[in-house]
Amino acid sequence: MLYAYFEGYNGDQMASELSMEAKHSIEKQSAHRTHCFTTVSDFTDRECAQLLDKPADVVLPNGFELDFVPKGAAFTSKRRQARQRIFQVAQALTGQTFDNDTLIISTSGRNDFRCKGFDVYMEAMKQLNAQLRGTNQQVLSLIEVPCWLLGPRTDVQERLQLKGKKAAAIDTPLHTPIISHDLHNLNEDRIVNLIKSMGFEDCANNNVKVILVPCYLDGNDGIFDLHYYDLLTANDLTIYPSYYEPWGYTPLESVAFKTPCITTDLSGFGQWVDSVLGHTGTLEDGVSVLHRDDNNYFECAAEISQVIQQFLAAPKTARDKMRRNAAKFANKAQWENFIAYYHKAYEFALNK
Repeated sequence: MLYAYFEGYNGDQMASELSMEAKHSIEKQSAHRTHCFTTVSDFTDRECAQLLDKPADVVLPNGFELDFVPKGAAFTSKRRQARQRIFQVAQALTGQTFDNDTLIISTSGRNDFRCKGFDVYMEAMKQLNAQLRGTNQQVLSLIEVPCWLLGPRTDVQERLQLKGKKAAAIDTPLHTPIISHDLHNLNEDRIVNLIKSMGFEDCANNNVKVILVPCYLDGNDGIFDLHYYDLLTANDLTIYPSYYEPWGYTPLESVAFKTPCITTDLSGFGQWVDSVLGHTGTLEDGVSVLHRDDNNYFECAAEISQVIQQFLAAPKTARDKMRRNAAKFANKAQWENFIAYYHKAYEFALNK
């Protein structure tokens, strides 16, 4: 219960109980004695005040550079290539074909199961799958999270090497069609076991196909062979239902690549979006900011499923507007706009 009793936590007492007094004391003394104490978001500023007895002098939000984001025809080309590769990998795994009406969604981040909200994400996929049953709508749901990687699956590679009629003839799923690479601990991996427990190995009867991508997408993973940002362009919608997120670069990266996203009000980025808008972010704004707390796990998952269905029901003109609105947040979050906070911190330190 991190949030329900937050105002009752005492940093010194908790450090003692957790045998972290040395680390805590260094952090606390640094906060009190520095010329300018900063943190990354209003979210973490609250923590500083509660646990270190010292609010930040200046909040320094994380910015982004857009100079490497492809534009115009180059972006369209990368998006088309990335979608085609995802469809190829999905067919190799599941034995099913996918057209361009297939919705591609994803989540990503470090392997922090609860804080990153991967548990809520999967619950949302389970609910969405049940709600889409009986329709023709297909959804490819990627979970891009580095795990204890062994290497690329040779059976997937063999299928990906097939061309023409042989490739088109793939119509049977592979064993464990929910993961693109081999793991050292496949039977113990928490995400794999959750996917299995929810029945997503049964590809033929699921509208939502969940695929764990357990590698660093550096362009040489042996299956996708695309960089993370290139694969990001393929998405129609991204989802980051964080339980704890000091800032949140993944949703910021998503909007930089013109992809609408879902995040929560427990992320610094989500709180920033709400402050920019002056209201809670919605899908029409390009960033849907959902409420999360200690107790609304299933409610949050249900809301994610509802937002995805809202996106599916939206006409192309509305989706295009969502993409444009998402990109506006990336423009506002460029370093050229956020550098002013650093100037403020520098002046504060000089004048102390």
